[in-house]
Amino acid sequence: MKKRYLYLLLLPGLLFLTIFMIIPIFLTIGTTFFTDNGFSIQGYLDFFKDKYFVDILLTTLRVSVITTIICILLGFPAAYYISKLGPRKKALLLLLTIFPLLTSSVVRSFSWMIIIGKNGLLNNVLISIGLINEPLDILYTPTAIIIGLVHLFLPLIIITLVGVMENIELDLLKAAESLGASRFVVFLKVVLPLSVPGLVMGSILVFVGSFTAYTTPSLLGGRQRVISTFLYQNAVTLNDWHVASIVATIMIVITILVVAMMNGLAKKLNPKG
Repeated sequence: MKKRYLYLLLLPGLLFLTIFMIIPIFLTIGTTFFTDNGFSIQGYLDFFKDKYFVDILLTTLRVSVITTIICILLGFPAAYYISKLGPRKKALLLLLTIFPLLTSSVVRSFSWMIIIGKNGLLNNVLISIGLINEPLDILYTPTAIIIGLVHLFLPLIIITLVGVMENIELDLLKAAESLGASRFVVFLKVVLPLSVPGLVMGSILVFVGSFTAYTTPSLLGGRQRVISTFLYQNAVTLNDWHVASIVATIMIVITILVVAMMNGLAKKLNPKG
């Protein structure tokens, strides 16, 4: 009986999610398959036949994948270092890691515009020391979007990995070393497999966040379209909600596929869970 009462505590949250998220999502997806002439998938066929639309989708996927890889390469060693520190130093570094999340993404994007613009800090420094003769065209390119997204989502993967790595017992590492394993082998055979859950979760957060981000690509990408800015353009500027719904559905499907693929990869890397 007590368990039944405990399940009742889930009802408010489930009702809220059902009314304000699940039902609108299904309605949005449903509208993409129906036109004035009845059921049709012509909208999806038109989308994937149009090279402009496909290029936007591929650009978004490429930016998201590169952002995720960079965040993993930067975040993994940082998280491992933080996880091995004492309580005070760990708390301080985690505070510094979380601090950027307290700043608006708009403010951070404008900061990068000042740094990587043609007359920005980076170009002025490189020209002054003689490394380049002309300003680099970084702003309003996919590279600028990747820089902004890495800055935006790197703290998430570090925090996720630290939470997993700090639970790895030092005795396991010492036992592996006492059996003749080198530090690299210990990292490869012990640390990495035990870090897979945090690595997968962090990667999902970064990829999905990068794939659906709007503010940073809009400010740093300029005319460089990604799928989120393309959706906004169709919904708000062109008032074409049918195409916007198709784009939203494609984003949902790709997100679900990526999560499923990452979970499958996690099971292969760490079969014992």
